[in-house]
Amino acid sequence: MKLASLKSKKTADGELIIVSKNLKKAVKAGDISPSLREALEQWDSKFPLLIKRYDDLNAGKISDSFDFKQEDCESALPRTWLFADGSAFIYHVKLVRKARNAELPETLQTVPLMYQGECGKFLAPNQNIPQVDFSHGTDFEGEVGVITDFVPMGTTPDEALKKIRLVVLINDVSLRGLIPAELAQGFGFFQSKPASALSPVAITIDELDSAWKNGRVHLPLSVKYNNQFFGEANAGEMHFHFGQLIAHAARTRDLAAGTLIGSGTVSNEDHAKGSSCLAEKRMIEQIEQGQIKTPFMKIGDTIEIEMKNEKGESLFGKIFQTVSNEKPNH
Repeated sequence: MKLASLKSKKTADGELIIVSKNLKKAVKAGDISPSLREALEQWDSKFPLLIKRYDDLNAGKISDSFDFKQEDCESALPRTWLFADGSAFIYHVKLVRKARNAELPETLQTVPLMYQGECGKFLAPNQNIPQVDFSHGTDFEGEVGVITDFVPMGTTPDEALKKIRLVVLINDVSLRGLIPAELAQGFGFFQSKPASALSPVAITIDELDSAWKNGRVHLPLSVKYNNQFFGEANAGEMHFHFGQLIAHAARTRDLAAGTLIGSGTVSNEDHAKGSSCLAEKRMIEQIEQGQIKTPFMKIGDTIEIEMKNEKGESLFGKIFQTVSNEKPNH
């Protein structure tokens, strides 16, 4: 099933719609649940109704369907209770730590890295990325994320996999110029991690077919920077799978239904596959060429993030954002 949230002047949660498998048609689902956030909180009772309408939509049985337009959508889940972003790609951790001359944690391969990100309102997938100051070092980070049902504290990784309800893409916006000073204070990310954006469409795991294996999405993540190829790293190369990330987040607390867990920047050791963020590319330039050539994002730069299945069909729609000096209009 594929779900999205239409922009609404009445609520920050958007208006829940069901999207056809080919992303061409949609139908409203407000009579089932006003928003995706609320549907997730009542998933057991709402899912059968949603999937029935999804099947009818794909079969052409819905008389009041309409053309699906991504530009009319908020992030698939416009806001939620918790965004916990992991860093499950070990090569990415090694590169960005090296970039800021930081030591690797001794538990790098045994304990996931994770921080709590902004989730009160995600940027829409086509909304501008605000840049207050170029020196802040605006960067994009292409990620995969999962949205969970309620997860009890102490849930095991295997049980956590059963709690995944939806999958999305994420552009985790980072301000690289602010990160070192914040971390040096010993209290973690805050100003350096502003609002991120999610894909316009969230999908259930079955939509991934055989690409979902061992708690990972085994498909390349397409990243285009200023309309040019930037990366196509395979998301299946996560060191920690999503069950492990969810269990890590739930070690000392319950996770509310609608919790978003991010994979961290998708990264492969094969440099021919490119990168999913500027920080990696800059570090690779330093290693291979002896100097950094690529600047961080400036006003007018664009970032496009998309994932296609083995048939070449877009699964989540596109995140397409432009850096702007205008403040976001919520």
